[in-house]
Amino acid sequence: MKSESTSSKAPVSDKWIQKFLAHLATDRGASPYTQRNYGDALAEFSRWHREERGLAAPWERLQRDDFRSYLRFLGRHNLGRPAIQLRFSALRTFYKFLIRHGAVQLSPIKNLSLPKLERRLPKYLTVPQMRALFDAPVKWLEAGKQEKKPGRPVSAAACLRDLAVLETIYSCGLRISELCGLRADDLDWNEQLVRVRGKGKKERLLPIGKPALRAIQNYWNTMKQPPAGASPVFFSETKARAPLHRVQLSRRLKLYLALAGLDPRLTPHKLRHSYATHLLDAGADLRSVQELLGHTHLVTTQIYAHVTTERLKRAYDAAHPRA
Repeated sequence: MKSESTSSKAPVSDKWIQKFLAHLATDRGASPYTQRNYGDALAEFSRWHREERGLAAPWERLQRDDFRSYLRFLGRHNLGRPAIQLRFSALRTFYKFLIRHGAVQLSPIKNLSLPKLERRLPKYLTVPQMRALFDAPVKWLEAGKQEKKPGRPVSAAACLRDLAVLETIYSCGLRISELCGLRADDLDWNEQLVRVRGKGKKERLLPIGKPALRAIQNYWNTMKQPPAGASPVFFSETKARAPLHRVQLSRRLKLYLALAGLDPRLTPHKLRHSYATHLLDAGADLRSVQELLGHTHLVTTQIYAHVTTERLKRAYDAAHPRA
């Protein structure tokens, strides 16, 4: 797992874990990152159980006290609360799978008390900051033409692609996996709609703005053969006709954030936060934003309402004579 590790990475062979991961990939349509994180979490628990108890984890016979011991073990290794929550989220989902398959009747971790997460408001960019970010690919291209540094020249096609990527994420509020998975036939140019495949293979139709469509068209105009059918909307620079990879996208975003004078540590997901926050600031209702984001539960969307409420409170405190 990318978060703090508590034991070695030796692979664990467990038939139930293997079946569960296959279920995540095929039936649930979980992203590769969810599959990896959940697999790592279950393998880590299995290694802990073998080292502590001297045998493979007997999932059918484990009790709540076993997981309390594991929780104390994680605490002794100073794992942060998000890292602990991630591990138990994997275990909780795994036990739901075991119950459905008749391996166990009840989950031993149901209602187990875990350290509570701090409520953090999502970071987002302001509208002027978003405009500065959209200008950055063009600045990078112009700087490359003027400086003519040795090595690989700045690609006009890649810069136009990156501008189209930024416009599309912000226009539609997409997750990075959704953006990288877009296909040419997902775009309805006449109706200004895009079909998006989200978590759990759920599809949703989203409006896409004219600036994003125009940016995509400008990018496609650089190609001898524009995408069609199941071809990706956005291509990788390094692999012919392969879809853009999230690592490449994140690397390019860091470059553009720095050019725009913004924090280069911000992730692509912050553009999705910006989309949701700006919609609510402009008067969109919470239920509509929930559907646009593809959130299953309204509580997930409500964090953005807290952002706009905090902004209003600051404005009130600064402006009202009797605040």
